[in-house]
Amino acid sequence: MNKSVAAEIRPVRPEDLEAIYEIALKTGANGEDATALYADPRLVGHIYAAPYAILAPDCAFVAEDGEGVGGYILGALDTRAFEARLEAEWWPPLRQLHDDPASPPQAWSADELRQHMIHHPYVTPARVVERHPSHLHINLLPRLQGRGFGRRLMDRWLAHMSELGSPGVHLGVGTPNARGRAFYEAYGFTLLEENSRTAWYGLAL
Repeated sequence: MNKSVAAEIRPVRPEDLEAIYEIALKTGANGEDATALYADPRLVGHIYAAPYAILAPDCAFVAEDGEGVGGYILGALDTRAFEARLEAEWWPPLRQLHDDPASPPQAWSADELRQHMIHHPYVTPARVVERHPSHLHINLLPRLQGRGFGRRLMDRWLAHMSELGSPGVHLGVGTPNARGRAFYEAYGFTLLEENSRTAWYGLAL
């Protein structure tokens, strides 16, 4: 795409995968660049981004400008069904590549924390999923932030979920991620519950 062309929102394509991995890493520290934290730059994307683009491309959109894909919104219509599919198709080959860390959790590096998550995926609380069965992940590189693309991505994705019949959606955001939380709250998401690591937000459709 020519650099002079304005950004567009479009469905994900297979060739977007590397950009999706990059965005996941560069926003992987509570919205900030996590590149310096990881020896393996693909671990964040393995968990939070790539499986959606590959297993649920019908629920994935990207923002692309003249420099390429700079943002995404990815998700699943049915969280529990998607978790089951991850267990059947996504996690097994990754578990062959990444060991489950044996050291005490307090000694884990960022890589080891993500490796542990590959072997022991986090399950969304039932009380969150009950009324908000769909879920999403949204991230933008700095060059697209503050320009309305987050809202445009959210509008597009939520309209699609509504068309598919979802009664509600949820998302998890790092509890310390003040900027992300402010965006979701301004958009209309309601805080459902939180702990020291994750704040869960929901929106009825």
